[in-house]
Amino acid sequence: MSHNDPGAVVAAFLQQRFPQVEIAHDEDIFALGLVNSLFALELVMFVEKTFGFTLPSDEMRIDSFRSIDAIGALVGRQTATV
Repeated sequence: MSHNDPGAVVAAFLQQRFPQVEIAHDEDIFALGLVNSLFALELVMFVEKTFGFTLPSDEMRIDSFRSIDAIGALVGRQTATV
C-alpha cells in the first residue's frame, strides 16, 4: 500500500481495528461511535508515525480527524509543506 493514497492507508488501519464495521471514506467516525479519547490519541500517533510528521497544534481538532477523507486531506496539507 502506497503512502500516495493516505485515505487508503487510514482506511486499512481503521478496518484492522474495527473489522466488523464498514466505513465509507466520507463517514463521520465520531458519529459512528468508534472514537473515544484513547483511540483519538492512537489515531493521531498512527498518522504522525506513518506519514512522518508531527501535527501542528492548529490541526489538533476534531474536524481534521472526522472521516477518512478528512484525515487524507490533513496528511496532504502536512506532507505538502514538508
